[in-house]
Amino acid sequence: MFNIVLVEPEIPQNTGNIVRTCAATGCRLHLVRPLGFEVTDKYLKRAGLDYWKDAEIFYYDCFEELKQKFHGAQFYYFTTKGLNVYSDAKLKEGDFLVFGKETKGLPEELLAANRENCLRIPMIGETRSLNLSNSVAIAVYEGLRQLDFKNFKTEGQLHNLKW
Repeated sequence: MFNIVLVEPEIPQNTGNIVRTCAATGCRLHLVRPLGFEVTDKYLKRAGLDYWKDAEIFYYDCFEELKQKFHGAQFYYFTTKGLNVYSDAKLKEGDFLVFGKETKGLPEELLAANRENCLRIPMIGETRSLNLSNSVAIAVYEGLRQLDFKNFKTEGQLHNLKW
């Protein structure tokens, strides 16, 4: 599936929610240090509920380490400054969806060096940004939609009644 990259995430609840999204979608989570919390943080564990065992999580000391390991892979950078709308990108399995820290986003040098692959989620008015875990979910599910939700359950059952 997709590779979700969080560069220096700061809020444990967001990362916990993203772990849950990764577990539910088969995405791999890549965390780039420094992290704004301990991975044993009770809020992190609580937000991820019992999904930690179902998510693949990898750690890196810097973004360059990740880029070198996956040299040649397709990276997309999510930012409020992006020139392209996220839904215009043609996402493929294995692509890397990169998100910055909650308070500052991704470094401008990284964005400037990857201008064509910077994607934005449109918003109205003077809103500064969306919540990180919501942004990840929007991006992941757009990618899944583009892949026609291949291998995903698209039908549900009621608990007690029938449709």
